[in-house]
Amino acid sequence: MKLAINCSFLKTVALLALLAWFSASVATTQAAGFRTSSGAGYLLVYSATDEVSDGDTAFNPHSSYVIYTSNGKFLRNVENHMSRSDEIPELVKLTPGSYTLEARSGKNGYVRVPVVIKPGRQTIVDLESRS
Repeated sequence: MKLAINCSFLKTVALLALLAWFSASVATTQAAGFRTSSGAGYLLVYSATDEVSDGDTAFNPHSSYVIYTSNGKFLRNVENHMSRSDEIPELVKLTPGSYTLEARSGKNGYVRVPVVIKPGRQTIVDLESRS
């Protein structure tokens, strides 16, 4: 009986240690993805999608967009997908500050949208659901 209790206790301790390790690794991964010592921020834009066909399968990659600085100067063109079959928008690292995006909305055509990037934060712009 005593052996069974010790074995159960050891299994519980091992399980708790594994859970603590897993939680720490997830937190570290999230912190590495969205928090930096440089204080950068991140931008994720759900722009209009275009349907492309790859044989029998259809994909809807997000359309590209342009980022301008607060004083209107061109900063960067973002392709917003890795390949024709990639439906996930690109995560862009930016210096904190104010920007203007020029992108295609699924409902309103080309739009200009002001965006504020904050240090260590992810800003999401969803042009797909805008009316």
